[in-house]
Amino acid sequence: MTVRVYTQFEQGNQWLHRYQGCSPVLACVLGFTATALIPGISAAGATPETRQYTAVADAEFLYNGVQPYPHYPLPPLDAGASPVLITRAVWEALQCPLYLFNAGLTVVPSVPTLDLGGVPAQCLTSGSAMTLETVKHLLHQGLIWGEQLAADAQNSYVILSECVVAGTTTALAVLLGLGIPAMGKVNSSHPLCNHDSKLAIATTGLQQAGFWPLSTMANLEKPPIDPLTLVAAVGDPMQIVVAGMAIAASRTVGILLAGGTQMLAVYALADSIATAFTYPWQPSNIVVGTTRWVAEDTSGDTVGLAQMVGTVPLLATQLNFSTSRYPQLQAYEQGYVKEGVGAGGAAIASHLALGWNNPQLLQAVETQCQQIISQ
Repeated sequence: MTVRVYTQFEQGNQWLHRYQGCSPVLACVLGFTATALIPGISAAGATPETRQYTAVADAEFLYNGVQPYPHYPLPPLDAGASPVLITRAVWEALQCPLYLFNAGLTVVPSVPTLDLGGVPAQCLTSGSAMTLETVKHLLHQGLIWGEQLAADAQNSYVILSECVVAGTTTALAVLLGLGIPAMGKVNSSHPLCNHDSKLAIATTGLQQAGFWPLSTMANLEKPPIDPLTLVAAVGDPMQIVVAGMAIAASRTVGILLAGGTQMLAVYALADSIATAFTYPWQPSNIVVGTTRWVAEDTSGDTVGLAQMVGTVPLLATQLNFSTSRYPQLQAYEQGYVKEGVGAGGAAIASHLALGWNNPQLLQAVETQCQQIISQ
């Protein structure tokens, strides 16, 4: 089994069957939240300082591959290698259209990106991560680019991926704000998810913005939550862009939201936005695709969260690094890194478009490792 469907089995398998043999359009939305600067919040960069460069380094590697003198080298991690090695290995083989979007970064990317006019988010504990004007602007950009990506992917599908350090913490905050009891369910780049600190950070921001506790008075219904106000309070710039892209592109093509609990939050957000503003969309065209390391992470509950979020199928590549000759890849089997930069979605695409199974994909990723080590 190369791709496994974990929830909504019939719909997930239909989606896989429909896009068998299709080559996708790959989009990666880069963003930053100052939540990433909280010590210990993420293993995607060994220090708060290096985490500011994770997204631009991953984007550079995805675009250029191994370079002798990278402008932004891949940052050192606590353990393991960046998941961008997986995405790059697949993209080199597929040579499908690639779009890189800057939704709001502190550092100027070194490779061509489409600047959406966003800004980095403040730490979500502030309860005012972004202005409402920024969120509305980024949603509009997402809707416009969703149509463009769909036009480029006629009769196929779009992979919507992300790179946001500490994005599972902003995901938790958005999920809780939408009324989804996601405590203890999101994932982390750490082997054991730091649930307590994530929850403390998320609820602090929600309290600051007046979204927490969810029901302040017993038996009294709170008015429906405005999803844009919620994202402005505790979200990050990637979430609103990808939600807009998914809504618009789903009308005509398939969508693979490439990521774990971050993309489940994006799906929940898209659902809330489409409902609140009566945007037409086709949620039945959307799946969330991730890695086995996320789907089966015992320190989170991705499957349970997917079931809570709604009717979106959760798929995962069964990629396994246990036989790899590189300790940087074996670290994934110990629970490090797990996912990012669309790695799970790219692995699923390699199976659909190229017929790759685990040996071919492992070999392609090890080639990337070898090139890095030998340069």
